[in-house]
This record gives sequence, structure tokens and C-alpha cells, in this order.
Amino acid sequence: MYYIGIDLGGTVIKVGLVREGQMIGSRRLEANSKNGLKPRLEMIANAVEDLRTEFGIPFGNLGGVFLAFPGIVDVHSKRAVSTNAKYDDAPSVDLQRWCLEHWNVPFAIDNDARAATVGEWQFGIARGKENIVMMTIGTGIGTGVVLEGRVLYGQHCRAGALGGHLIVDYKGRQCSCGNIGCVEAHASSFFLPQIVRDNKRLNREFAMDTVNYDFKNLFTQVSAGVADAKLVIEDCISVWSAAIVNYIHAYDPQIVILGGGIMKSGNLILPYIRERVNALAWYPNEKVEIVASSLGDNAALVAAEYYF
Repeated sequence: MYYIGIDLGGTVIKVGLVREGQMIGSRRLEANSKNGLKPRLEMIANAVEDLRTEFGIPFGNLGGVFLAFPGIVDVHSKRAVSTNAKYDDAPSVDLQRWCLEHWNVPFAIDNDARAATVGEWQFGIARGKENIVMMTIGTGIGTGVVLEGRVLYGQHCRAGALGGHLIVDYKGRQCSCGNIGCVEAHASSFFLPQIVRDNKRLNREFAMDTVNYDFKNLFTQVSAGVADAKLVIEDCISVWSAAIVNYIHAYDPQIVILGGGIMKSGNLILPYIRERVNALAWYPNEKVEIVASSLGDNAALVAAEYYF
């Protein structure tokens, strides 16, 4: 059987055809997530059909369609429940009906970071482990948790998925979720322009040019020796490290996986995070392994068949 995975990112929608944890083929689509999900559904369906046609997959060999969603979902009713400035119309969309009308196959949905965690647990760097935390760093900050060999959901399917909204500074910046001092508000690309503008240690000219800054740009500048860029990045890495210490204290994992496009600069990020977390986390027995995702952008997609 083959499965379709759809990963709704803030800037890119990824559609993949997967089998036995392997990506057979994929499509990347422009997200325009601020405009909602409904206007993108036809485009997504066309991408699925393109893949099915290209690889000659008959309907009888399609086992299901899985959607990784950047918000709170109810995996039981198979609906998006709450959003945060991305695909805000999604709770009003009957995605299961959309799937049945197009392909007449089972449908499943989960939070995107939790799905990426499942991908790494089943097919990636955490295969064979039973206690896992994954943190995805990008437009926002997402997390997923596997605890004692089971994906963590909790009463309302929120458990383990809101690590980006743990508080690291209760007097800090207001987050888009409405809380104060969230990890996401202090170290995500969505807030990066504000993070740069608010940093009083930076050269004024550097701080005013925020329209051109994203993490890729800043890491390039760090490699070129730009001191202001280094200050910003060090602050963000310190926030990520504080969050990881919280995850370790809360969930007691064997391994913490870092994912997202930012891990293309993992050689700069990981040594600092490991050093800081090892210095601050309370684990008297053995240190927690902190690693980069092995599946990269495909982690949530290859998880698709786990859900069926």
C-alpha cells in the first residue's frame, strides 16, 4: 500500500507519496497560509493526483491520506481545533469529507510537530527508542513527545505539542497565542524582526534593517563574522536551550531531536545547545542525547502510514 502525506507549513505545503517509511515522490506548493486552507485544497488535491498518476498508483493501492497541521487538532474527530495565524479557516473545513470525496480512502490528521516526531521514531534517528522529544524550529516552535513507547496526546490532544508555548520569560514579549514570554515569541522566525528591533545591544543600522533578516541570513552573517548577527543568534540559541531543559525535566527523554530548516546550520547550533543544556539540566545519571533530525523536511510526511 501507498500513503499520501500532506504537511501544511507556514510558507510551503509539502505533499508526498510514501511507502514503508520511504519517500517515493513529492510536490512543494506555495502555502499562502494567511489566506486560509480552503483556497489551497484544490491545488493540494491536484498535487496528489499528479503523484498518483506519475507513479501509476491505482485507487485500490492507496491506503490513506494523512495531514500534518500546524495547530491544535482532535485526532479522534479528525478536525483542526485551533490555529495560530496560519490556515485560520481550517476548523470550519470537513477534511475527512474532502478526502472521501476525492479518493474514498481513510483520512487522518495530527499536529505537524507531533507527526514529525512520529516519523523520526518510526523511521528515523529515534527508531527503537521509547522516550523521545522533538522540537521543530521554524516559523513557529513545535514539539512532539513519545513517552514509554506511546505518542503523548492527553485529554484534549494537546499534550507534548505546545512546547513552543512554554514560558521562558514571564515578563517577556507577548506571543501570537496571547500568552506572555513563550519560547516562540522569543526565538522563532515569525518574531525575528521584532526580536532584532527590541535588542538594545545591536547597532542601530543593523536593527533597523529587519525586513531582510531571517535565520538563514543571520547564520550567513555569523559565519562572516558579523558581531550583531552573532548576538541575535546566541540569544535565540539560549532560548532554545532553556526550552530543551524544560522538556528534559518534564518528560525525561532518552533523546531530544531538533528539526526544521534551521538545522542546515546545525553545526553552529548543536555544540552550543549541548554544552548549555548539559550544564543546566538536572540529570544526575546519564546525559540526554541531543541530535539533528535525520529525515529533515520529510519527517512528518513519512509518518503517514503510521496513522492507518
